[in-house]
Amino acid sequence: MKVAHISDLHVLDLVGVPRLAYANKRLLGYANIRFKRKHVHRADTVAKICRAISAAKVDHVVVTGDLTNLGLETEFRAALRILHDELSLAPSEVSVIPGNHDAYVNDTRLRPFSTMYQDYTSSDLPEFALPLGGGNFPFVRLRGPLAIVGLSSAVPRLPFVAAGVLGDAQRRALRSILLHPEVRRRTPVVLVHHPSHGPASKLKLLVEGLHDGAGLERDLAESHPAVILHGHLHRRLQRCERGNTGLVVIGATSASLHHADPDRSAGYNLYDFDDTTGQLLATSAQVLAEDGSSFVSRNVPEGSW
Repeated sequence: MKVAHISDLHVLDLVGVPRLAYANKRLLGYANIRFKRKHVHRADTVAKICRAISAAKVDHVVVTGDLTNLGLETEFRAALRILHDELSLAPSEVSVIPGNHDAYVNDTRLRPFSTMYQDYTSSDLPEFALPLGGGNFPFVRLRGPLAIVGLSSAVPRLPFVAAGVLGDAQRRALRSILLHPEVRRRTPVVLVHHPSHGPASKLKLLVEGLHDGAGLERDLAESHPAVILHGHLHRRLQRCERGNTGLVVIGATSASLHHADPDRSAGYNLYDFDDTTGQLLATSAQVLAEDGSSFVSRNVPEGSW
């Protein structure tokens, strides 16, 4: 079973957005876009990557958050058009979770993720889903040998803070999901925007990390082998536990980022799972070449942030 993983699309679309929409944290975000980010994040690159994934004939696609820059309705619609038009897959074969940029401000009127992407977050075990700010989580999708579990770590934060949190209720729901017989006979593939493992710096963890990431890994410890897929860092990296848990944590870079470092430049991750056991057999990164004409296959480096 082949699974493609993209993240951090950061699709920009400001057409028709009223000035009042920037009268909050979005003003700082707009300044970042105006003077820096728009030069390296390109929506046409996301479309090109989605077309490549479609041509690869994968069985499922996961998108681990930050579809937008500022959490604007226009951006959500633009990202949705790309996923719908370029992947050529039914929403049941594409699983999407939100990131911190998708919950940029605490304004539900301008956070339409829950309504626009409801077909991409539908659950085969809806009894475990909780009504959160951006939709109902956790969702579970039973696909062949995999149980794909979508979590939301996206919460509105103060300016210059991009940290995430799952919360006790969502983690309790996850623990119940892991005990379900349909999940126990499959490999859990857990989607979360923020990486579950933190950096060496406690300050960086506080500002950018997943505050209950260590707890998430403990929750999965008895459900091995489990796989956590994340984004947020705009870097490809993986961390494999060598102990009894067999936990594998893999991050994808931004699908729109143009960068000189091949471990950060745009592309997608590709995972091969055994059709019967759900064991993760192979991981590779398909990196968009500098001239944009092709994709180069690379290893996903091991490490931490």
